[in-house]
Amino acid sequence: MRDERVYATVVAFFATGLYLALVVAVFGLVSLATDSDVVADPQVGPIVGPVMVIASALMLLVFLIVLGTRVPAERQRISPGVAFGVGVACYSVFIAAGGVAGAAGDPNDPFHYFLFAFAQLVRWPAITIAILAFAVTLLYQLVLVGRFRQRGRPRWPWEGDEDQ
Repeated sequence: MRDERVYATVVAFFATGLYLALVVAVFGLVSLATDSDVVADPQVGPIVGPVMVIASALMLLVFLIVLGTRVPAERQRISPGVAFGVGVACYSVFIAAGGVAGAAGDPNDPFHYFLFAFAQLVRWPAITIAILAFAVTLLYQLVLVGRFRQRGRPRWPWEGDEDQ
């Protein structure tokens, strides 16, 4: 049982790394295609965008570790509902982190950062965060289900049980 938890935790870290790589790539490509910035408000500063992405990645990591370690190996399933919930949670944390980080950096006008966070609700970066978190969670569940059903090291189709 302990090996399954360690495996699920390690895969969760790799899945979070994949998530960060996808976020950077998609943000860059969509920003180039639409000729718009990820953080459109120049008053919020250069730190708010990375804080938002890191906060959503940490939320994803926590959810993946909990999903992988709390559910026994024989009960692991691919659940789009759970993946949707993780996507919504990452979306919410992305938006909230933008408002909190902006207000912490400039405490003179916290209402401006509330409006900034509210404006992020329908912008493409926040929606992209939710979609990518959903997709990475589904892939994580797929990897865990495949590993736990296989029981052991991966085998080539021509390998038999007599090779051990």
